[in-house]
Amino acid sequence: MKPARLAVLAIALVAGGGAALLMSGEDKPPAPPTAIAVPPPTIPVTDVLVAAAELPMGQNLQVADMRWQPWPDQAIAAGYITRTTSPKGMEEMAGSVTRSGFLAGEPIRPQKLARSDGGFMAAILPAGMRAVAITTDTRGSSSAGGFILPNDHVDVIRTYRDEEASRGGGGDTQVSETLIQDVRVLAIGQIVQEKNGTNVVTGETATLALTPVQAELVTLGQKVGQLSLSLRSLVDSGRPVDPALDERPETALTVVRFGVSLQQSRR
Repeated sequence: MKPARLAVLAIALVAGGGAALLMSGEDKPPAPPTAIAVPPPTIPVTDVLVAAAELPMGQNLQVADMRWQPWPDQAIAAGYITRTTSPKGMEEMAGSVTRSGFLAGEPIRPQKLARSDGGFMAAILPAGMRAVAITTDTRGSSSAGGFILPNDHVDVIRTYRDEEASRGGGGDTQVSETLIQDVRVLAIGQIVQEKNGTNVVTGETATLALTPVQAELVTLGQKVGQLSLSLRSLVDSGRPVDPALDERPETALTVVRFGVSLQQSRR
């Protein structure tokens, strides 16, 4: 081989080796930055006294029925019992009677409790009200077929014999009128709340929450006639009493003479 070709070949080999050396020494691309995990913001919490299990109305609270549970500070409402303000709140609430039911984990509020050394009915009765029991038909003929449940609202209807109209007309005159409207049913018999999806409750008595004046009217109504309950719609319960409901036509009396029904104006 000629010396010139050898020189060219040598130069080519040297250049290739230099290029390979430069390629092997090239810096590697920088690694992508590692994401830094940001911890979630800390939510301040406070221990709140809650029901340890579902508590029915009328339950006598024991320490085992309650527990402390962390509660977000922003969600603490007025009336909640906190460990910060009432460290012995669990012991202080023990012995109270629940005036309404509690769900498991629901905060214990004094507004739904009653401190009473007396009976259960006196504990759940609203302030200023009286509990009055009236006799009902166990077949439901005077209590909406037995579909009236505790905590429903009803009208009380009185049916009685009009002695004056009977003497004047010579027949038996029966009068029916709404005595009071929109009263709460506390209990049917000994049952004070719906249990296990019960849809029909029957009992010989219905206990109503009445004002003192209403209690007098109902007590007198039972002495001079028969009382029936008329179930009100849930939509109407708690609404102001409409005076138009008390407007009765002049021909509201039904006079029965020898088996024939006649209408007679009120006297």
